[in-house]
Amino acid sequence: MNKALKGLGIITTIAMLFVLIGGALVTKTGSGMGCGRSWPLCNGSIFPALTLESIIEWSHRFVSGTSGILVLALAIWSWKKIGHIRETKFLAIMSVIFLILQALLGAAAVVFGSSDLIMALHFGISLISFASVLLLTLLLFEADSREKAEAFYIGKTMQFHIIGTIIYTYIVVYTGAYVRHTTSSLACLDFPMCSTANGWLPTKFHEWVQMGHRAAAFLLFAWIIIAVIHAAKHYKNQKRIYWGWIISLILIILQAASGVMVVLSRLDLGFALAHAFFISCLFGILCYFLLLVVRYRCQAKTQK
Repeated sequence: MNKALKGLGIITTIAMLFVLIGGALVTKTGSGMGCGRSWPLCNGSIFPALTLESIIEWSHRFVSGTSGILVLALAIWSWKKIGHIRETKFLAIMSVIFLILQALLGAAAVVFGSSDLIMALHFGISLISFASVLLLTLLLFEADSREKAEAFYIGKTMQFHIIGTIIYTYIVVYTGAYVRHTTSSLACLDFPMCSTANGWLPTKFHEWVQMGHRAAAFLLFAWIIIAVIHAAKHYKNQKRIYWGWIISLILIILQAASGVMVVLSRLDLGFALAHAFFISCLFGILCYFLLLVVRYRCQAKTQK
């Protein structure tokens, strides 16, 4: 396999990760209007007056634009080079489509404004675009590996865990993005309770948003532990499944810890960005699991 193509895949994946983190940085620093209602220019200029908000917003746009070029190049090159692999064309199309959706949604929010519900979806769309690029890059490396030709087994219970957790993770991601966009991050200043005065019970809208996200995240944490136990019992001989779930457990622990520290540190930017980073990596692994499930089902059909 062409080393340059693999290198492009790695660079594009990292760039898309920077897009995700950059979007979180824009939201956390309140820089969404750093360039005013002007797009693609910044305050009507290519080189705007420098403020912290304009630098952050303009840098995010630059990284997103550069990533768009990289994704398009990766999709076309991969299509030509490994288009014979079943998943390649689908992932190439997905990565481009969701990158375009992400850009259009961001541009529309700047020019026309948007609701918190819609803007929360922006992170989710970026997440799918990132996962598509990640999987496309993995295919490039897998094309030179013998692992893809090996038979493997994924039982119905494991399939349920994989499909269920990826759908539920996306829901949890949406609730977390909604917390950010409704500025509900510090609605509850204590942990695990909402506040010392009211205990667990929220009394205001922003408290309900915050505690709802915590409850959803806790259920995801518990579900991943259950899936890891199942993998340890039945899939120790399948490295991709077993170690994938072990890494998922580590990531969800780091995700939970960074989320708690976001509250206790009163929105420390480093913890906030780490929170977005860990969930992005977790979602990427779950998407790879889903790819394996699709392969297994296709493999089972051909053997009938």
